[in-house]
Amino acid sequence: MSRIGKKPVQIPAGVEVAVDGTHVTVKGPKGTLEADFYEKLTIEVADGVLTVSRPDDERETRARHGLTRALIQNMVTGVSEGYTKVLELAGVGYRVQLKGKDLDLSLGYSHPVIYTAPEGITFECPDNTHIHVKGIDKQQVGQVAAEIRAKRPPEPYKGKGIHYLGEHIRRKLGKAAK
Repeated sequence: MSRIGKKPVQIPAGVEVAVDGTHVTVKGPKGTLEADFYEKLTIEVADGVLTVSRPDDERETRARHGLTRALIQNMVTGVSEGYTKVLELAGVGYRVQLKGKDLDLSLGYSHPVIYTAPEGITFECPDNTHIHVKGIDKQQVGQVAAEIRAKRPPEPYKGKGIHYLGEHIRRKLGKAAK
C-alpha cells in the first residue's frame, strides 16, 4: 500500500473541501482551487479529514493513489497558506523592478525583458536583486519561477544569471586553471 496515499489529509479551520465523485473543490481564505482526479479512486471527507483509497492493486491505480493524495494536500496548503518561490539575480547590472503587476528585468541584454504576471500569481521585489513569486497553485508558482529563471539561467564560470535562493551552482574553473 502506498505510504503517502494512505495518510489522511488534515483540513485546517477556514478551509472547505467539496467532493463530487472525483471532482474536488477546495475553498479557503486565499482563494479556490478545483481539480479532477482518476476515476477509480475513492475520495471521502469526514470529520475534517480527507482520505483517498483505491479499490484494487493495478499498476495505474497504485501509481495514482499517492499522487492524488499529494495533489489534494497541495491544494489545501495553497488555499490556506499559499506558496512562494524566491529568485535571486547575480551579476553586475542585473536588476529587477515592478511595473504595475509585471516584472521589468535588466539582464545584460540590449533591451529590458518584461515578464507579465499570469492570473493567480503576484510578484514582490523587496530589493532590486530578489523576486518573490507568490500564488495558491503550487504547480503554477513553480512554472512561473522556472520561466523567469529561463530568461537568463546561471552560467557555470562566473555564476551570473537568475537562480533560486539557496540553489547551488556548480562552478567550472575555465581555461586559466591549467
